[in-house]
Amino acid sequence: MISKRRFIQGSMLATLFPMKFRLLAEESTMQSIIAEIISEYAGQGIHRTGTNVDNQSADWLMHRIEMLDVVATDTAFEFQRLQPITTQLSLVGSTIPGVPLYDCHYTNESAITGSIGELGSNADIGVSMSLPFASAPNGLLIHAARKEGQHKAIVVVTDSRLPKDGVALLNAEDFTSPFGPPVLQVANKHWADIQSAIKSGMEASLVLQCEYVKATARNVEARIEGSKPDLDPIVVMTPRSGWWANASERGGGIACFLEIMRAVKAAAPKRDVIFTANTGHELGHTGLDLFLHNNAGLIQDAHIWMHLGANFAAKFGSQVRLQYSDDAAVTSLDPWLREHGLTPGAVTPIGQRPLGEARNVYDGQGRYISILGGNGLFHHPDDQWPDAVDLAMTVKWIKAFTQLAVAVAGNANP
Repeated sequence: MISKRRFIQGSMLATLFPMKFRLLAEESTMQSIIAEIISEYAGQGIHRTGTNVDNQSADWLMHRIEMLDVVATDTAFEFQRLQPITTQLSLVGSTIPGVPLYDCHYTNESAITGSIGELGSNADIGVSMSLPFASAPNGLLIHAARKEGQHKAIVVVTDSRLPKDGVALLNAEDFTSPFGPPVLQVANKHWADIQSAIKSGMEASLVLQCEYVKATARNVEARIEGSKPDLDPIVVMTPRSGWWANASERGGGIACFLEIMRAVKAAAPKRDVIFTANTGHELGHTGLDLFLHNNAGLIQDAHIWMHLGANFAAKFGSQVRLQYSDDAAVTSLDPWLREHGLTPGAVTPIGQRPLGEARNVYDGQGRYISILGGNGLFHHPDDQWPDAVDLAMTVKWIKAFTQLAVAVAGNANP
């Protein structure tokens, strides 16, 4: 129970410092909303493109947009979704389950049987441990081995720096043009058994039986019209699909996407602001490719693209990276970084091809500001709410990017 005296004291403080109390209340409300969004998104399940979860998540996001009194639309596309059937490595005395690479070739129900050894050896089945991104040293070696056909099959073991249970998956950059031998991805808890098999010289068998099934995936889009539609628009984009629950990988971008939408709507912008949340991230940005195909010329016609990328919400191994197309983009974000005491862990040099979906804008010679980061649970099933998310830092980054969006949308200067 609150005493009468405490109530009166609180009322007096609120009267004397109304702005401070209002700001504290707003910050608490904003943090609660962001937590709710990430929690709901991550709780939906495995967000792979074109799955039931992916489409249910699209419905959820459209509902969230409509709660902001903004009209949500979706653009559907059909594609052939990969459906694993039997995906395993068999050693003497053990069978190791795994997940296929989504842009390789596959076996039928019959196994590939032969010697097993380190990647680059003469073994029929090559093995390598790797972090789950293609630019990692071993990721580059795996890609080269696939191109060169060094092995009949390849096993990729999740790097030992990630949790031992669960598989941290490589993206399928060549999903629409698969190449190379069958590639099975397995958890690092099996590393000792695989190493023992290599040392003993025993044979191994690998089955990577999959099929393609007809599926539908959807981008979610919205547009807030400005008072001066002749001005070049802003585009706010974020991916919304991925390998697992993606709490810290994708949750921060989706929460920021919605907060920018809320704030821009309330600010009555001068410029049109276009929002696109694309599926197909893990499959070579297929959803974004469709959006760009349907909006030919928008890369260069937009005043700027804001890319809300992966992992800036991560608690473990986080190193937030900012990416800019030009010095003017740097200048536009800098005041909001200083206001919230934010310093990125890394900045991609201007002129260097950026990471994530910002690369599509770079390739089309458009302007962009991009945020993404590192993640100690990258592409791993343990990327779950709430343990994987640094909520307090996520709120700060979302505030900075929201203030940037409102300022740029309200600025009629070229």
